[in-house]
Amino acid sequence: MPVTLPRPRLLDPASVPALRWGVIGTGIAGPFVSALHRRTTQRAVAVVARDQAKTEAFAREHGIGTVHRSVSALIEDPQVDVVYVATPHPLHHAQALEAVAAGKHVLVEKPIAMSAAEAREITDAGRAAGVLVQEAMWTRYLPQSDVIRQVLADGLLGDVRLVRADFGFVFPFDADHRLWNAELGGGALLDAGVYPISFASSVLGPPDSVTAVGSLAPTGVDERADLLLPSGGATALASTSLVARLPVTASVMGSQARLDVWSPFFGPTGLTLTSGSATAEETSTWRDQTFDRLNEGLAHQAVHLAAYVGEGRLESPVHPHAELVSIMATIDEARRQLIAAG
Repeated sequence: MPVTLPRPRLLDPASVPALRWGVIGTGIAGPFVSALHRRTTQRAVAVVARDQAKTEAFAREHGIGTVHRSVSALIEDPQVDVVYVATPHPLHHAQALEAVAAGKHVLVEKPIAMSAAEAREITDAGRAAGVLVQEAMWTRYLPQSDVIRQVLADGLLGDVRLVRADFGFVFPFDADHRLWNAELGGGALLDAGVYPISFASSVLGPPDSVTAVGSLAPTGVDERADLLLPSGGATALASTSLVARLPVTASVMGSQARLDVWSPFFGPTGLTLTSGSATAEETSTWRDQTFDRLNEGLAHQAVHLAAYVGEGRLESPVHPHAELVSIMATIDEARRQLIAAG
């Protein structure tokens, strides 16, 4: 009899506190706010960004009542419960710390910071202030991720031996663009590599060591990287690139079965569990049919954050602070090795 995949355990968006969100940045924030308003009881009530005209247009598009003229004004707004930091990577640290100091819960876009040291400072500050700090690694909160956690907890794969994950795309070189500019937090590892590294961590935990190979762009940022991450008796292989179109899939391989996450693995897609012998394979599949559009899956992380706030938590139980710091430490070491190799 073939092994079947468990069903995801879903949170009812109406069962969590309806929080008021302040949004810093209007780029990547667009799909998130759309999902927030379409699929949850959460509401964005204030926004701030560098370009005032674009910010006002963003507010009109999403029905946001208040446009602030400074980040500090938004953070200090008494109508804001949660601050969503959706600015470029190098700004995350200072803006998250300011929000925490003001007593606000904070959701920080990935990567949470530019280094493990910065990530630790943010999470330590949140704990000291008694507010929730969460990275916007939306993958952790998708229904398929709950299925994966159940599969691992139930031992359906046997002993996990190998994890593979990748995220890479081709982006034309432009020294001034944030992806290629070191001062703007450029490089494949920080922008895309955080996804496969986080996936590997979610299955195996922190690696025992980090071995990275790849290449640098003329601006000195990593344009591609392949990481070997052993952990206990298993190994993870994580790849990222700005110069190659990778399949954007993930797999967990064990002694009894293999679990494949469909592309793009970081968004709501589907799963295939393959078991049986090499000559008589049996498969079980599960497809995420929760929403019509991929980006609407961003709503899940907001619902979970609100639930955690309601429970009085200071960190996500499926993406705890220690793991956030560990993932950033892996990226730190991979970047160090690539730069040293030239």
